[in-house]
Amino acid sequence: MYFTDEKDYIMRMIKEMVRVLFSLMFGKKYVSVELEKENKYEVSGKNLKDFLDMIDSGEINEAENILLDSIDYTDRNEVMAAALFYQYLSEKNSEFLKNNNYTKEQSSRKRTAKSTRPLREQ
Repeated sequence: MYFTDEKDYIMRMIKEMVRVLFSLMFGKKYVSVELEKENKYEVSGKNLKDFLDMIDSGEINEAENILLDSIDYTDRNEVMAAALFYQYLSEKNSEFLKNNNYTKEQSSRKRTAKSTRPLREQ
């Protein structure tokens, strides 16, 4: 498998995970995310658009840290905001991520560490 094949596979997997999460959480069929509806998603009072703007301005690690430190995993809208955050991030090219000191491996370790903590500590 070549790097581009691997990247495409990862992108498809992320999009599929978002689709499944959306379907399970809202009981609706996921077709696509409409940008105007993203404004209704928040994590601890911070709008999803603010997180996406941070990604665009290169503050990826900062945005991810705020998201993971603030998220309430029992709130389906916050979990959906996180899924949309990672879907948006997955659409960025490798050069953009590298230029902004972000690696998917590092992110994966952070998400795993945060999500395996007991809920009361989050």
